[in-house]
Amino acid sequence: MARTIVGVNDPKAVKRFGGMLALDTSQTSYWNQRFMARGAEAEVPIQILTDLESDAGEQITYDLLAELRMAPVEGEDTLEGKEEAQKFYTDQIYIDQARCGVNTGGRMTRKRTLHNLREKAKRQQSNWWARLQDELLFIYLSGARGINPNFLLPLGYTGRANNPLYAPDANHVLYGNDATAFNNIDATDKFDLRLVDRAKTKADSQGGGATGIPVLQPCKIDGNETFVCVMHTFQEDDLRANTATGQWMDIQKAAATAEGRSNPLFKGSLGMYRGCILHSHRNVIRFNNAGVGNVEAARALFLGSQAAVVAFGSPGTNMRFTWNEETRDNGDKVVITTSSIFGVKKVRFAVDGIGDQDFGTFALDTAAASR
Repeated sequence: MARTIVGVNDPKAVKRFGGMLALDTSQTSYWNQRFMARGAEAEVPIQILTDLESDAGEQITYDLLAELRMAPVEGEDTLEGKEEAQKFYTDQIYIDQARCGVNTGGRMTRKRTLHNLREKAKRQQSNWWARLQDELLFIYLSGARGINPNFLLPLGYTGRANNPLYAPDANHVLYGNDATAFNNIDATDKFDLRLVDRAKTKADSQGGGATGIPVLQPCKIDGNETFVCVMHTFQEDDLRANTATGQWMDIQKAAATAEGRSNPLFKGSLGMYRGCILHSHRNVIRFNNAGVGNVEAARALFLGSQAAVVAFGSPGTNMRFTWNEETRDNGDKVVITTSSIFGVKKVRFAVDGIGDQDFGTFALDTAAASR
């Protein structure tokens, strides 16, 4: 009886598994499930730029059109010659290839069919890509690799694809309790709702007009404006442990009446407070060198719209990942590899007279002891 076999390097296998890998990765990624959307007009924390998915190139440049600063010309005073020139602040993101591979071993060590091996390799690599993308977004948004022990990326990591890491600027960082800088955080400067209050107030009041500082733009949920705060699980524990009036119970009351909870931004959230959706995640960047006595700390992220961008480049395939199977050692060993061409970057603009400014995020640095 004749049999149809889809074997190594068969074009059908490459296309099928390449497409499924992209789908599985986007479904399992923490950031992709909740906070990412395609296009320059997406009002979410992470924008996916698609310019290079069909065109050649390694860089996308995007602009921020600054607000007008001129005073009004009154009455019959002459306007000619007083018009203000349009001012654009520019940033760019680069893309490059990253790869992952699985060697399934020789014939004597493989006790499964080739099809099952491919399924297992797909699952392994899909999970690997989801982890990598999540780690990169936490690192780039925070501007630091930190000390998180569970990361794929090594300690001292400084970025990829010619996209450097940028520490938060002075206008876009807040500290727990009464701390005023990273080097004077002490063990009592923990995460609490008061820090969320301060971040929300700063987002509502900072920047715009003649200041030259970009305004933190909120995300949109069903026409309503909101921000997102992602804290470390240790910071969440500090928040829950605070039983003072106006702390954790306020979140629970607000969560019970929150509108728009079917929106992806709410998926897995702790609740909503002052128009800010609260999340926690183990990959929020941690440090062990805060204060003067090596205080353990974490950098929560208070996010508005367009905090970071992700760009993919897969010319000619219309898929974000490629899948390749090959045999080695005279056909004894099967090696399965995947690759993707992409870049990640925190949105940041160089403002005249002020310097580089983060656009859509505040860093919230607090003490956060290991549990």
